[in-house]
Amino acid sequence: MKNTYRFFRIRIWRIFGLLGAGFVLATLALLLLVAQPAQIPVPAAPSVAHKPIRGVYLPAHVAAHPKKLQTITENARRVGFNALVIDIKDNHGLVYYDTKVSLVQKIGARRPILKLGELLPQLKAQGFYLIARQVLFYDPKLAQYLDALKTERESGRWVSPADERVQEYNLAIAEEVAMLGFDEIQFDYVRWPDGGVYQPIYAERYAAIERFLQRAHRELHKKIALSADVFGRALWSWNLKKIDPIGQHLETFQRYVNVLSPMIYPSHYETEALRADPYGTIKKAISAGQERGLSLRPFLQAFEMRIPATMTYTQYIQAQLRAAHELGIESYLFWNPRGDYAGLWQALESRAR
Repeated sequence: MKNTYRFFRIRIWRIFGLLGAGFVLATLALLLLVAQPAQIPVPAAPSVAHKPIRGVYLPAHVAAHPKKLQTITENARRVGFNALVIDIKDNHGLVYYDTKVSLVQKIGARRPILKLGELLPQLKAQGFYLIARQVLFYDPKLAQYLDALKTERESGRWVSPADERVQEYNLAIAEEVAMLGFDEIQFDYVRWPDGGVYQPIYAERYAAIERFLQRAHRELHKKIALSADVFGRALWSWNLKKIDPIGQHLETFQRYVNVLSPMIYPSHYETEALRADPYGTIKKAISAGQERGLSLRPFLQAFEMRIPATMTYTQYIQAQLRAAHELGIESYLFWNPRGDYAGLWQALESRAR
């Protein structure tokens, strides 16, 4: 740049001697404009794939087991599924890859059973969209090291979402994961512990969750797509009032992540009418979210819990899918805490006949 301006200066003074100051000033302005560095376009933030994303959740020990993983990937591809959600940090507070984050090692949370350098390219070659699940504020390991959050239940397992040290710890892990080859990071337990009255008294809780999401978006959104698991109940319109003690307000979430994954498990509702009607429950919940303009990729239930006596497990899964498809939901994930999807494959195959 120094040599460029020297060249301009010499040429300008020669012109000055010949043509006068007025022309020189115009020429100088033009030369300075041309000499400005070209504006480099900022890359667009990564987004979730445009094609429908349909997948299953895998605990780390399943993803790390070659035979179990092969069974899942073969079945997934056969039924047209193209995504896998893999634990990289779970609700035991354990981190399952070869992390270099020093605090992970200091608190004894490192369990590098996932050989991601081999695993991710292998799965990518098979056409899978890969989602790294990172549990945030339910963290027994970190709670032992820091002051655990006082809770009505599950004592010693939660850390405060408002604690800057907790946010820094999770963002350090997420920054590292963003460079490992995943397509997306899915934050889970992005909330405070449940319990308490439904009243507008939780402004500080909502603010703390938003601070984390703001930081995560700022530091990560140009590197990797982001999503968040949220409570199914947060879809209902009363969530707009910010009266829930967990601190999840979905319009706030949507400002900072690409897509929301509400966990709409009919078995988890305490209202009998909702538990007994998986089709109606999924349809009501998703409709409520759609009316609010939310971008949804729901988690559906693929585990046998509180299945109505009038239905088989296969019918239970199919009822959820029918409701989702009728509402135009083409992307969804299924959850089984053990990574056992034999019943899901059966339901999808019989549905296709």
